Amino acid sequence: MSSPENETPRGVQSGFCKEGQAGKCTVEAVIIGGMVLDVNATSSVHANPRTTTPGKVIFSLGGVARNVADCISKLEARPFMISAVGFDMAGNMLLEHWESAGLSIEGIQRHQNIETAVVCHIFDEKGEVAAGVAHVESIEKFLTPRWIEKFKCKISCSPILMVDANLTSSSLEASCQLAAQFNTPVWFEPVSVAKSRRVASVVQYVTFASPNEDELVAMANAVSGKDIFQPIRRDDSGTKLSKEYFFQTLKPAIWVLLDKGVKVLVVTLGSEGVLVCSKAKFNLQRLAFKGNQSPYFSKQLYEAVSTVCPKDKSFGASMCKPMSNLFAVHFPALPASIVRLTGAGDCLVGGTIASLCAGLDVMQSIAVGIAAAKVVVEVESNVPDEYCLAKLADDARSVYSGATMLLCQSKL
Repeated sequence: MSSPENETPRGVQSGFCKEGQAGKCTVEAVIIGGMVLDVNATSSVHANPRTTTPGKVIFSLGGVARNVADCISKLEARPFMISAVGFDMAGNMLLEHWESAGLSIEGIQRHQNIETAVVCHIFDEKGEVAAGVAHVESIEKFLTPRWIEKFKCKISCSPILMVDANLTSSSLEASCQLAAQFNTPVWFEPVSVAKSRRVASVVQYVTFASPNEDELVAMANAVSGKDIFQPIRRDDSGTKLSKEYFFQTLKPAIWVLLDKGVKVLVVTLGSEGVLVCSKAKFNLQRLAFKGNQSPYFSKQLYEAVSTVCPKDKSFGASMCKPMSNLFAVHFPALPASIVRLTGAGDCLVGGTIASLCAGLDVMQSIAVGIAAAKVVVEVESNVPDEYCLAKLADDARSVYSGATMLLCQSKL
């Protein structure tokens, strides 16, 4: 029997590059990584071991890459997804949703040998993940360099490529090398502490990375080849830590990743907001994106946000010295009525990417990403059914106006 990646799935031909076609295809954000069916079980009372507990069980469409792409599509963009699913119940549910949203399935490999990735989350009564089981081997097995290279055409003209760390190191390298060949910016999404370490093989290609504090530490240890960085230690007193404390504690790990090649670090701190760090001020403003004039990206999003978030805000950078090579800006989180925290980071990335591709600068886009994340924590799904553009822009304005420069210096 031939291997799955040697077979041509339904409709996939138009995704392949023909000779001389690279750089001339339709401009879309390319997203590579997992499509997963999440089985979410939430107890309504405190759970006891070795017995069942009353609660609620729902199926939710998930996977970091899938969530990011779905969020992008809800902001009126058309992402191109490269992934793998089977002909089982989970695969059918994932693909049916994708097709119903009018999104391309060209890059989604299907084969009878593929067992669609499924993750079971068990939440406590507070909405936090208490335990989980992940069956996601198919992503590593079938999202191979050979499959990804079939879509060289899409990557060649994409405004941005996002890869999640569900990919093997070889697949990450293949993806990033294709992006580098065509000067396509790369966004690395760490997925988990364990998988975040895979950044070591591609760190020199990464434009953006979006770790939480634990993933940041793991990534810094991986690229430095040493186990010298530690997560922030908290006591049980509930004492609120300042944004300055977070930054000063995490700064050595941040610097290692920036020094190894990452252009912009977007460090998520949960209810404490987001740190955006770079070695160059221009990286915190506009980067050159090939998709800014594409009809696939929302002019409405650009107009709504740029009106309330003035472009090129200094964030206090006027105090910086000309030779400064470390910039850090803190963005506040938005208050929310939390239902579930899964999906928040993915929607932050999705909202940011959609905004970058719409023509907003990096800082404006981060504000939109945080606003997009607020919406999803107030619903049970991993991505909200829809976004209200006026509300999103208003929330982005609140975030943007509350952003502050934490550091602007020439060296550590």
